[in-house]
Amino acid sequence: MDTTVDLDTFSSLVERPDESARRAADERWQAAGRPRGGLGKLEELGSWLSSVQGRSPVRPVSAPKVLLFAADHGVAALGVSRLPAKGGTAARVRAVLDGTAPVARLARRYGADVRIVDVAVDADPADFPDEVVTHRIRRGSGRIDVEDALTPEETVRAFRAGMAVADEEADAGTDLVLLGDLGVASTTVAAVLVGALCGTDAAAVTGRGSGIDDRVWMVKCATIRDSLRRARPVLGDQLALLGATGGADFAAITGFLLQAAVRKLPVVLDGVVSAACALVAQRIAFRAPEWWRAGQSSGEPAQAKAYDRLTLTPLQDQGITMGEGVGALLALPLLQAAGDALADEAPQPYVPPAPKEQPKLPSAADLLRRL
Repeated sequence: MDTTVDLDTFSSLVERPDESARRAADERWQAAGRPRGGLGKLEELGSWLSSVQGRSPVRPVSAPKVLLFAADHGVAALGVSRLPAKGGTAARVRAVLDGTAPVARLARRYGADVRIVDVAVDADPADFPDEVVTHRIRRGSGRIDVEDALTPEETVRAFRAGMAVADEEADAGTDLVLLGDLGVASTTVAAVLVGALCGTDAAAVTGRGSGIDDRVWMVKCATIRDSLRRARPVLGDQLALLGATGGADFAAITGFLLQAAVRKLPVVLDGVVSAACALVAQRIAFRAPEWWRAGQSSGEPAQAKAYDRLTLTPLQDQGITMGEGVGALLALPLLQAAGDALADEAPQPYVPPAPKEQPKLPSAADLLRRL
């Protein structure tokens, strides 16, 4: 199997959101006689929605989707999390599926669908519905402090799986993705990627994750330190970095973020995991972050460093550290409010100029045929 991906393709395919639509949204608000800044952050969010939709007046968010990538990580065996290394991720997946997890309850409240993509949960795939495991790459991953998380072939497969999920959501009519993750020890992996890409030492990116005490924090910090030594030699190759010190979920989320930007599908990031993947994706396509918003600040130092590099400001600061897309989901009412409040403030809609003939936005399959 070909184990290469032409990452340079994304840099040319990812366009900026429609600046004309953004300006039109700003002008409509002023023309309506409203005080500038009167709706605060909602005005900026409404203009962003106009730009990513390519239209003004903005279309209210009507088909949001919580998207959770699930995987286990070998470093969990070192006890870097309060959650059980064996079976912890699978239990969280089942809680979402049966509707008892916080993200499932909140999604029902806010009218969002929930989708889980199991790419590397250490469980029998027969334990979950077929639609959950259709993109499964492997069970678990290598212990990144001493070995690669994935083989080169698995890394490419995971990356392409994320691209395929982006195509599936865009084709299904999803108009906003609330991105999250399910995985024990995933904050350790995220800290390694952020530390490597930002050039910081382990202590600067080691957070409390699942609520660990000082003793476990020191174990986690040492694990991140050893993993950083393995990450630095492959910093110039994003896929190699994801394979060496990431995991199937990190590779898939990175592929998803890039292809979502190609398909002009806006995404709200959640915690430190999606922030770390966004940082990797930015290295591949520098315009891609304009299609994302940061849902919340979790208090993880690695997340703060990633958002600083991405120049993204969290919409909220609720200190939610559990992942599962909860932080991103809590930003949904703000985006819904922005769309609702600014949708019909002026009588004349913005009509974009007649576009030149442009090719259909390429799907993952199209891109792969070029490789």
